[in-house]
Amino acid sequence: MKVFVVGNIAMDQTLAVDRMPIEGESVFGSKVSNDLGGKGTNQAVVLARCGIPTILIAAIGTDIQSQQMRERLSQEAVIERLVERQGFSGDTTIVLKDAAGGNVNITTVDCARGLQIADVRPLISDAEPGDLLVLQGNLSLEATADIIHHGCEKGLRIALNPSPLDLKLVPLFAGLDVLFLNEHEAEQITGVQKYAAVQYLLDLNIDTVVLTLGARGSLLGTKGGIAAVPAQITEVVDSTGAGDTFQSVAIGSALRRGGWIDGHALLIAAKAAAVTVSRFGTTAAFPTRAELEKIL
Repeated sequence: MKVFVVGNIAMDQTLAVDRMPIEGESVFGSKVSNDLGGKGTNQAVVLARCGIPTILIAAIGTDIQSQQMRERLSQEAVIERLVERQGFSGDTTIVLKDAAGGNVNITTVDCARGLQIADVRPLISDAEPGDLLVLQGNLSLEATADIIHHGCEKGLRIALNPSPLDLKLVPLFAGLDVLFLNEHEAEQITGVQKYAAVQYLLDLNIDTVVLTLGARGSLLGTKGGIAAVPAQITEVVDSTGAGDTFQSVAIGSALRRGGWIDGHALLIAAKAAAVTVSRFGTTAAFPTRAELEKIL
């Protein structure tokens, strides 16, 4: 059983501010970390640390920053299949972290949006029916649609985390095996909240819906109903990457047990996410392989 994560790779630069600036305002900040990131890479790294055979497919540039990203990724158990874009700079994410641990992210997608189905098709040629394909919202709409279609043709299970959210992705939701999203994204898509939002999404013919609610836990929606799963209470210093940790550990827990995402998987995921939010950075904040082995 393999997981193919098709997404982005970026360098995360985290800046700490007392509060988020308003339009036209200048505020002081301090650099907290410069770390490997990008939602696709985050999810692949955590899955690999869970002991799941994980292949990352992403577009990368040819500048010094891209070389640094390659070097950092080589320290992980991820099988990398990077598509080099000649003459491009690697993508970057600027993370603003406030005193309460909240964050906002600005991500460049010059490399990520260049990834096309023609690049991806040969890189998943060894995928077998039942393997898992994981996507996010960083690729172009056309590429995402093509990759989902190709994955379905190959008999792959498909997980989508539509962040950063483009509402044009919604028509692609039908038939997904699992959709992970947060409460803000869910309300944008459905116009309703919590249980009503999960039911709305299930009615789009999605097998499993996981709606994260931050410190209030998560909701798990399946054909059998909707269940609430509590969060793990902890002090939050930096929430960067918490959602990616939660998603990947939920998947990892399910796959290690030979099943699919259930309430137990989300409880385990909440414990792992609590570790991430207690630390600064992105990859550096994720639970280690040893920590995840203990949690799992």
